[in-house]
Amino acid sequence: MTGVAFARGRNTCDLTQRQTNEEQRVDQGIASGQLNEREADRLNKQQGHINKMEDKAKSAGIMTKKERARIAAAQDRAARHIAREKHDRQGKRRR
Repeated sequence: MTGVAFARGRNTCDLTQRQTNEEQRVDQGIASGQLNEREADRLNKQQGHINKMEDKAKSAGIMTKKERARIAAAQDRAARHIAREKHDRQGKRRR
């Protein structure tokens, strides 16, 4: 049973670490000018939604596989949105 508890704890830590990484990517995009204020607000709102999903899943004490999968899918979408916004041509136009 300890192995199962360890695996669950590790997966939760992985989700939390991934969330932290995505938030850092948004912060870095703001600092580098790759993200404007509107993009950053939208991405931060999405990260906040994922944080709420994670908090709600943890509130029951044990995060189910289904909850972890939903959060991971949301993180995948958020990562794609961050990459798309950071690499768009906005801000790189010349006058």
